[in-house]
Amino acid sequence: MDKKAQLMKIFSVHLREIIAGLPMEFSRLQEIRLRVMGPLLIIYDNHEYMLNSKGQPVTELDSAYIVTEREIQETMTYISNFSLYAYEDEIRQGFITIQGGHRIGVAGKIILDQGKIRSIKYISFINIRLAHQIRGCSDRILPHIYNKGQLCHTIIVSPPGCGKTTILRDIIRQISDGHDGIPGCNVGVIDERSEIAACYMGVPQNDVGIRTDILDCCPKAEGMLMMLRSMAPQVIAVDEIGCREDMEAVEYVINCGCKLLATVHGNSIDDLRVRPVLRRLVEEKLFERYVVLNDNGRVGNVEAIFDAYGGCVYKSNRGNLCY
Repeated sequence: MDKKAQLMKIFSVHLREIIAGLPMEFSRLQEIRLRVMGPLLIIYDNHEYMLNSKGQPVTELDSAYIVTEREIQETMTYISNFSLYAYEDEIRQGFITIQGGHRIGVAGKIILDQGKIRSIKYISFINIRLAHQIRGCSDRILPHIYNKGQLCHTIIVSPPGCGKTTILRDIIRQISDGHDGIPGCNVGVIDERSEIAACYMGVPQNDVGIRTDILDCCPKAEGMLMMLRSMAPQVIAVDEIGCREDMEAVEYVINCGCKLLATVHGNSIDDLRVRPVLRRLVEEKLFERYVVLNDNGRVGNVEAIFDAYGGCVYKSNRGNLCY
């Protein structure tokens, strides 16, 4: 069963019919949003559209199909294979990863137990983020994150929604398998939100390479240390670092001689300098390469690549080396 067929199974019967009528390429569909008593919305090719009852894009709310509470409940029943209880741990984190690697974000009423989130009930908002692996999307980047044949500690700096996880995933795959005459190596992935490998029942739904080990749904800081102790990785990869605990783990990994790949939200290296927790990354030159993405054009557009001293290694608008 292909990914489109896997995805269609999770929707209520009526929504399934509407979405099946989309006059669009499935490979360019990025998100589907359901909100109780709100319009059926999609993100397609980086643009938002409302859909009518025939699955056609419309611009007026009066013409849009309005999602009902019953349709959301039915959709959650299919998403959870008729057992929300079985997915309680994932729902507590606000998302479920389904077969095919698609990630389902959920929101509703939070149930607390001694100040900690125990569950979410009355789920009324669903965001389906479609998994589309783009093999080869890191080809332009790879030559510039090596120095004398050795992988550099690399961080991808990107605004939200610009493809940093997609590029990180492809770098992991190529480093794990080996590329351009460089032999593959052991990679440990800390996949806190199941977005990189998109494991479903322990099996990666995305191709992350033959020498890659994954800690799924594991906090980044703890996972980095666990991976070092248990799997002897040569490279560790994490997505969206940001808190103080992450920084301490990053420093520990680098000091242990393991190469590190990471991503962080931001528009530039200057964005990192003004954030107290991240400032040390730049000041202490922990990373040897900064890959900066922008939101101009398609997802994964590289603005520039810099070294630890701020020197430009690659500039996209000139399409060549900057030094």
